[in-house]
Amino acid sequence: MSGWNWIMLSPVKEEVFLAIVGMLLMMYGAMRGKDKSTFFLITAVALSFGAVFLSSLARGVGDAFDTLNGMIVVDQFSVWMKTLVAGGLAVSMMLSVTWLKDNKMMKFEIPLLYLFSGIGMLLMVSVNNLLALYVSLELSSLSLYVLAAIRRDHLDSTEAGLKYFILGALSSGILLFGISLVYGFTGSLSYAQIAVALSNFDGLPAGAIVGMVFILAGMTFKVSGVPFHMWTPDVYQGAPTPVTALFALVPKVAAFALIIRLVTGPFAPLHEQWSQIIEFVAVASMAVGAFAGLVQLNFKRLLAYSSIANVGYALLGLVAGDPEGVASVILYLTIYMGMTAGTFAILMGLRRHGYNLENIPDFSGLSKKAPFMAYSLAALLFSMSGLPPMAGFFAKYFVFQSLIGTGHIGVAVFGVLTSVIASYYYLRVIKIMMFNEPRGEFDPAASRSRTVVTVGSVAFILLFTIMPNYFLDHALLAAGALFP
Repeated sequence: MSGWNWIMLSPVKEEVFLAIVGMLLMMYGAMRGKDKSTFFLITAVALSFGAVFLSSLARGVGDAFDTLNGMIVVDQFSVWMKTLVAGGLAVSMMLSVTWLKDNKMMKFEIPLLYLFSGIGMLLMVSVNNLLALYVSLELSSLSLYVLAAIRRDHLDSTEAGLKYFILGALSSGILLFGISLVYGFTGSLSYAQIAVALSNFDGLPAGAIVGMVFILAGMTFKVSGVPFHMWTPDVYQGAPTPVTALFALVPKVAAFALIIRLVTGPFAPLHEQWSQIIEFVAVASMAVGAFAGLVQLNFKRLLAYSSIANVGYALLGLVAGDPEGVASVILYLTIYMGMTAGTFAILMGLRRHGYNLENIPDFSGLSKKAPFMAYSLAALLFSMSGLPPMAGFFAKYFVFQSLIGTGHIGVAVFGVLTSVIASYYYLRVIKIMMFNEPRGEFDPAASRSRTVVTVGSVAFILLFTIMPNYFLDHALLAAGALFP
């Protein structure tokens, strides 16, 4: 590298934009933070939408190109996933505005932590080097550890933060050990050079395969796949609900982008090995998510097990290792984010006597007291269960189609069966809302931001059925960038 210039940094303009403004806000917050908490949150939402706009400017990018000495790559895949990450960040902060006011948690540090975790997640989408992978992942994770425990006067939040930090540190150690093994056996941290080195090995490179297993194990924790899912229900339940929404919406998408780049890039020559790992994690995640969710009474814990099952469905699209499978994963993540955003928007609006409602029996009679929220949540839960013609049906359909097309019929059948089992706990919530007698009045929950997110989510899952092939075609273009 001869020197720094804007041309080198323009591919990471979203991250540079958020980093510069975030540091300026941090300095301003140190002086005036206590008096301007609402200003910080609204500004952070605007900055996230600014990052969405900057990501969309690169939508017409043609061939992939890299920068920063090959550590960052920009292509159609990174553009799509960056738009998802920045959009999810903006939506999660929009949902937090009224909730933080109602619960007297307006602190200027919270939106700043959102922003700095977002910078790490945006970088995760574009990394093309194992060292950049680790740095971006830790930048995101450190902020998330603090956010999980930000409600210091609540035992559940402190417990959630401690569990997430300890298990997250363990997964980071596993990931770093795997990176060191891959580097030791291939002599490079660059994705492209690792792929070349693995292709040139005579026979199976045992040390590199072990390193790959450790790396995938560390990444499985980040997406809460089985058997590294144990933190998810406790953190979902204990963390403040806006933080839980952030966990559900954004980090999983960024971590999935990392996994997709790993298995289609440096580890592409080891497809036969990593596909077995991905298939096991997917099947186990679907089973645990389906059966463990049946006995949950807390709605946030239910959503945690739902997310574990959805991770399994999304991972199935990677088993074949072809563009169609990756496109189905991209589409699945997009639809999942839309459904989850609306679900959390409704959950944050459920209050009685000044307290947020999280236990499923408290939803009794919601259709009689707050019909808009009840019917919107019912539509979103129908979509999550995969019932046609909702968007959730197409998400699973495209994944199963990619599996059947490559001969993985048994796994596809197992996925359909677990989807049917998981439908029970979605339908149980709908039954309680629609047919049980109310347990009392719900507090007025007027919030423009939550209403906008709810309407947008419901409209998305309903209107998706009109043009599913339009989204699929664009997802195929994004996936095609990974298979030159």
